[in-house]
Amino acid sequence: MKKLSSRAVAVFTNCFLSLVLIVVAAVCFFPSADPAVGLEDKVYRKGHAEGVSLMFNVYWGTDIVYELLDILEEHGAVATFFLGGCWADDNVDCVKKIAARGHEVGSHGYFHRAHDGLDLEGNLKEIGPSVELLNLILARPITLFAPPSGAYGDAAVEAAENLGLKTILWSKDTVDWRDKDADTCFRRATEGAEAGDFILMHPMAHTAEALPRILAYFRNAGLPTLTVSENLA
Repeated sequence: MKKLSSRAVAVFTNCFLSLVLIVVAAVCFFPSADPAVGLEDKVYRKGHAEGVSLMFNVYWGTDIVYELLDILEEHGAVATFFLGGCWADDNVDCVKKIAARGHEVGSHGYFHRAHDGLDLEGNLKEIGPSVELLNLILARPITLFAPPSGAYGDAAVEAAENLGLKTILWSKDTVDWRDKDADTCFRRATEGAEAGDFILMHPMAHTAEALPRILAYFRNAGLPTLTVSENLA
């Protein structure tokens, strides 16, 4: 009886140790995602610095982009330009000018697709070529991605992370692509603005008209302009 009990104990001990080894191996090779880190924790809508970030999403308006660059330079301001790959491919000199003026460049995808409707592979195929193109033009890696129309999901954020990019949204939207009025653009950019804000705009004629007033407002409010990366630092 004693012998049988010892064998039973040995069998149980061996089974238990085997189970422990299986669990440890599973944790090491197949780690589960941190449940405390959700999708929204991986998306940046605002920074932490004592300034604001002007963001221009670009798929059109090359002439206006040059005008925006002149206004920003005149006011000693910086911005972050999120560039569509197909636009950048046709406007290499303008992309280089943006960087040469001290502004930050990020990806806005390649063909302005709805990234919330793409799976991981589709997102990689849409974002990846824009990153390769911009890296080649700028001779340095970009680090930011702004999904067109603010449309994103888990696959888009994961694809951006795989490409070494942070996913950027906004805290204030001028909706200047739709509401073509300089006063409205100024009001939406400045009303209730506070340190850390990401302010979204586009290369529109009325936006260029409003920009000097917007920059003057922030200067008088003691809110310097910063690139998105500076604001996140």
